[in-house]
Amino acid sequence: MSGPTNIYLEHFGFTERPFSLVPDPDFLFWSPNHKRAYTMLEYGLLTKAPITLITGEVGAGKTTLVHHLLKDISDDIIIGLLSNVQGDKGDLLRWVLLSLDQNAPREASYVELFNQFQQFLIAQYAQGNRVVLIFDEAQNLTKAALEELRMLTNINSNKDELLQLILVGQPELRDIIRSPDLTQFAQRVAASFHLEAMDAAGVTSYISHRIRKSGAVRMIFTQQACSLIHRKTRGVPRLVNQLCDFALVYASTDGKKMVTERTVQSVLDDGIFFFEPQEPEISNS
Repeated sequence: MSGPTNIYLEHFGFTERPFSLVPDPDFLFWSPNHKRAYTMLEYGLLTKAPITLITGEVGAGKTTLVHHLLKDISDDIIIGLLSNVQGDKGDLLRWVLLSLDQNAPREASYVELFNQFQQFLIAQYAQGNRVVLIFDEAQNLTKAALEELRMLTNINSNKDELLQLILVGQPELRDIIRSPDLTQFAQRVAASFHLEAMDAAGVTSYISHRIRKSGAVRMIFTQQACSLIHRKTRGVPRLVNQLCDFALVYASTDGKKMVTERTVQSVLDDGIFFFEPQEPEISNS
């Protein structure tokens, strides 16, 4: 298969594409914020927090952290991973059961599904296992769904909680949970972290990290190019990946061995990078 990305792999000496948009835990860059976010995920598991909350902008690396967590999870933790779950009462419980490889007959009543789920939790507890549900894109859950999840965390045995929740979502998820009608839910959040975008130095280190992970033996982006990439992406990893990928295509097409500020500007001038941050207003006072 030929194509621009395959051409630039050979041109720059890469063994694989350095700036794919697909979350890949093998490429995870441990910025200080990512380390703290991951530590909070581990803390939530270790302390058996009823609800752990991780938020960040689109493309900040939240899903990659979750995938890394799944790679390191111990055998006594049973994981149900759900993304973009929506629906009416009962649909959520069906999605939960399916994520745990349990049958969820459409004809079953909510009471039957709840009893099935409760028996599953008790059986896992008896085997020395813990059950953790991870909801990615959790900002799409309705308040009713969040309240339903809170009720599920009330299932216990001998004062031991049988279920833990990890909610991963965009910043508005925090605002939703802070709503007055979700006070009881908020009180169950025992671990939380908001993943900020990278600063200018972080973006440079991030680009260098992914270049090395892809097999290159030298830094291919100039410092000026990295600075422009930071300004135009606001330090969001997914946007950095997109702009860097375009820049590598442009540089290889021009026969260049370095990505310069001019290369990045050419990508921006051609309009193929669609994200454009608003410039801060300048005060005249």
